[in-house]
Amino acid sequence: MKNLRLTLDFFSNAGLAKSLGVLCCAFCEGSDGGSNPQWTTVANGYTYTFSDDGTFSSTRFTECTTGTYEVSSNSITLDYGCAGFGTGIENPAGTFVENYSFESENIILTPSYMNCIEGCGYRFEKIE
Repeated sequence: MKNLRLTLDFFSNAGLAKSLGVLCCAFCEGSDGGSNPQWTTVANGYTYTFSDDGTFSSTRFTECTTGTYEVSSNSITLDYGCAGFGTGIENPAGTFVENYSFESENIILTPSYMNCIEGCGYRFEKIE
């Protein structure tokens, strides 16, 4: 995969895969919102690898590591492809909708399936 600058000029799976490639949260930062939101380093993070064909792999969950994804103008739907997989926080089971935005060379994923009163998110950096 090529190293490409992240931009907002895509709204297709192929465009996302080409722009993002492999995202790493191993050195990413998270924020739980709060009155003074700060990015804090996440230990033992995870990766997402997006392919042109609408599939992805991830190290986020050990129980299920692959699935398909769809992109809209402001969100990514990750549908993990393992029968019976679910964490109890997403609905339907195994499907996670992440709102996204860009910050310089990074992408910020904000979970729509979590009730973060003061906001929460994860800032990923591209590693490939």
